[in-house]
Amino acid sequence: MKISTNLKALGVATTMLTGFVLGGSVTAYAEEPESKPGVRSYDSNAMIQFEPASDITPPTNPTDPGEKDKDTGEIVKPGPILPDGEEPKEGTPGPLSIDFASSLNFGKQKITSTDQIYKAAKQKFRNRTPEFGPNYVQVTDGRGSDAGWSLQVKQNKQFESTKGKELIGAEIRFTEGQVNTGSASPKPSIVKRSFALKFNEYGEGVADTIMSAKAEEGSGTYVLAFGADDNAAETIELFVPGSTTKYADKYSTSITWTLTDVPGIAE
Repeated sequence: MKISTNLKALGVATTMLTGFVLGGSVTAYAEEPESKPGVRSYDSNAMIQFEPASDITPPTNPTDPGEKDKDTGEIVKPGPILPDGEEPKEGTPGPLSIDFASSLNFGKQKITSTDQIYKAAKQKFRNRTPEFGPNYVQVTDGRGSDAGWSLQVKQNKQFESTKGKELIGAEIRFTEGQVNTGSASPKPSIVKRSFALKFNEYGEGVADTIMSAKAEEGSGTYVLAFGADDNAAETIELFVPGSTTKYADKYSTSITWTLTDVPGIAE
C-alpha cells in the first residue's frame, strides 16, 4: 500500500517537473524569432528640444534666399546703395524680426515743370552675380509657434529739402512684389504686389499692411522682393507732379517697416 502511494506521488512529481521544464522551454523559445534564433532587441531613445531664436538673422539673396558665394561659401548679402556709401543697418533682434529693408535712391534729376516718374536704383550686393538685384524687405519668424504675423510699411513724412521745403504731392510706388523663401513652411498668403505710400489729411504717413502670414504659415525667413534681376530697375518709382516747386537741393525722407505678431485673417 505504501509502495503504491509512493509511486503515485512520484508520478505526480514527475509530471509536475516535466510540465515545468516544457513550460520553461516554450517560454524561452517564444522570445526568439523563429527565423533568427538567439537574436535580442532593445529600444533606446533620441530627442532634441528647440527654443525661440534670439540671434539677429543676416540679410540674404532676395531671389534665392540662403544662396552662398561659390568661392567664399558666405551667404550673399547687400551692400551700400545710398550716394554716401552708408552700410545697411543691422536687423532687429528676437524670434520675430525684420532683418533688412532696402534704402531707395532715385538719383540726381533735372528740375522740370512736367509730371515725372523716377525709378529707384537697384539694390547692390556683395559676393553675388549679378552684382545688382531687386530692392526688398526680409523678415524672419523663429518663434516656433506657427502663429502668423503681419508686415506694415509707412512713409514718415513727405520728402523735404535740407532747408525744410516739401516736395508736395510726391508719391513712392512699389510694384511687382513677390515672396521668396528657402523655408518649407507655406508662404504668407496675403501679399500686396503693388501699393503706394500715402498720407492722411494731417500729413502723417499711413501704415499699410503689405504681407501677412495666417496661422500655420510663415515660419522661417521670407523676402518680399520687388521684381527680379531682369526688371529690378523698374519696380519702385517716385511720382513728382510738374506743378510742385522744386529747389536745387537734396530731398529725403524715411520709411518705417513694422512687423507684428498679428496673424493674417482669412477672407
